Amino acid sequence: MEPVPQAADATAFLAADEVIDHDHPLVRATAARLRAEAPDPHDYAEAAYTFVRDAIPHSADYGDPRVTWRASDVLEQRTGICHAKAHALTALLRAEGIPAGLCYQTLTDDGADPVLHGLVALKLPGHDRWARQDPRGNKPGVDARFSLREERLAWVPRPGLGERDCPGLYATPPPAVLTALRQAVDRTHLWWLLPTDLPDP
Repeated sequence: MEPVPQAADATAFLAADEVIDHDHPLVRATAARLRAEAPDPHDYAEAAYTFVRDAIPHSADYGDPRVTWRASDVLEQRTGICHAKAHALTALLRAEGIPAGLCYQTLTDDGADPVLHGLVALKLPGHDRWARQDPRGNKPGVDARFSLREERLAWVPRPGLGERDCPGLYATPPPAVLTALRQAVDRTHLWWLLPTDLPDP
């Protein structure tokens, strides 16, 4: 699905802020290094995606208790859950002038224990639609890929179990998500704080 932008001003999806801090020296340096190997916008976007997906471990997969939320901290500490990794990818895309935002899915463990999963959507030059990407990180049973046409996300929602794609595309994390990330003392605590869904816009 194509998410619906929640910011009237398109420049919001290029802006730097406290979370998507693509004006930070580490974000800029990482973007420059990736761009040197992939000067074309499409190639750069795929390189940034692959870097965040593969070079920054998902903290739950590796038992890392640390909670990151600011893009530069995710790059420096090389850890984060899906939301944090989405912030890092969004920052790297915006650092090179590619509009990008945050979108979400509600997923469950076979119908129980719903969780809010963080994704990224980007719009490349010459493309008229937002394309969702999942930089969460692959593992057995998960094979997400960069794709501008057919989505290759980690999971496809199962409506019969209450799972769904949340329709909004956000320039900054929704307050409930950011508050949880900032207040959590560790990853276990974070699971209790994160919202399980978002209201439709």
